[in-house]
Amino acid sequence: MTDPRPALLRGPLVRLLDDPGEDDRPAPGSLSYLEDGALWLEDGKVHAVGDYAELAPRLPAGIEVVDYSGKLLMPGFIDSHVHFVQLDILASYGRQLLDWLNDYTFPEECRFAERAHGEAVAEAFLDEQLRVGTTTAQVFCSSHPQSVDAFFSAARRRGLRMLAGKVLMDRNAPDALTDSVASGVADSERLIADWHGNDRLGYSLTPRFAPTSTRAQLEATGAILRAAPDLHLQTHLAENIGEIAWVAELFPEARDYLDVYERFGLAGPRSTFAHGIHLDQPMRERLAGAGANIAFCPTSNLFLGSGLFDRLACREAGLATSLASDVGAGTDLSGFATLKAAYQVGQLLGQPLTAWQGFYRLTLGNARALRLDQHIGALRPGQEADIVVLDPAATPLLARRTARIGKPDSLDQARLGELLFALMMLGDDRSVFATWAGGECVHRRESDGTR
Repeated sequence: MTDPRPALLRGPLVRLLDDPGEDDRPAPGSLSYLEDGALWLEDGKVHAVGDYAELAPRLPAGIEVVDYSGKLLMPGFIDSHVHFVQLDILASYGRQLLDWLNDYTFPEECRFAERAHGEAVAEAFLDEQLRVGTTTAQVFCSSHPQSVDAFFSAARRRGLRMLAGKVLMDRNAPDALTDSVASGVADSERLIADWHGNDRLGYSLTPRFAPTSTRAQLEATGAILRAAPDLHLQTHLAENIGEIAWVAELFPEARDYLDVYERFGLAGPRSTFAHGIHLDQPMRERLAGAGANIAFCPTSNLFLGSGLFDRLACREAGLATSLASDVGAGTDLSGFATLKAAYQVGQLLGQPLTAWQGFYRLTLGNARALRLDQHIGALRPGQEADIVVLDPAATPLLARRTARIGKPDSLDQARLGELLFALMMLGDDRSVFATWAGGECVHRRESDGTR
């Protein structure tokens, strides 16, 4: 990609600069809201941020000024767990987890043996991600290394910050999808050499979950991770009661599901464990001690009937949580859909999600959980310029609701919170007016709401 031209984006600007806590009002110092804000972008990064009136006199002659007055600027959304290879089975009739894998997931992933298919789906997936304002995701590919090449190639052309990896799976799956210990290591090492640290890309080692990897494969994965601790790791943990019973049968020597991963050195500060619904508090504390995070996947958990995730129990244990779509079992790539479902799950557990906490998790909170906060998540000077521009009047119903709330000023946290909560509950892909990645506009909503 060519270097993006300098630009200044003007409009209301919201950033969560720290964990806002669980109260109705954000913790002091955690929120920044500029009613007439400005983001000065240079070389794909944030050069300066502040009130427009303060920055305008310093701007170089001829710089492009993009006026987003009446909209809402915030950091690009981050999805901590998603399967790009499951895009085309989104909204397939729901079953329990293990049935879902056998009936839909495995047959679909067999199609990615063909590089051309992977390329087509990667392009469609990234189009959708940008259309819903997601600029970074941690992505499961298939067990075919060419699916990883296809995904990373498409992400690099668009200048995106992405994490992804080849699924490692040497048992309990169709022959067309299984690898071996040796081939899994060889494929992973080649992909790491080609893609990890290439522009804005990072590699995530990706054992699907304990039942589909032998002890030898999990040990080999741990060895790669120990040799290169800047790699990420993603897998699944304690999503479904039947899955947990299966793990206990396959690994009788382990004291619990988490212990399977711990034995092979897979629980660490760059490890993401998707779901984590059925954990006890000592397991949460062990994960917290390792510096790992749990990806909360509310639409997927509800769709497959897996259970309700106890977010506050994780907070009590000091365990980081992130928010994720988990498409294809998840029902929507949109961060708004994830937030809405997370709020509803929280209500059932007596722990409703505030707008502050929701948008923190979708931006800086997810960046911190993935150890990417030095690059993205808060639009601080020097960070990469990944930005979502939201339209509070994108639909007739949303426009009615936000008109009743009124326009918040820089001191009006209560009204701003109402506005964000309305977006959280009523927003969808039409609410994303534009998406910027690496200092370039990579998606702009057309007047009729289409791309």
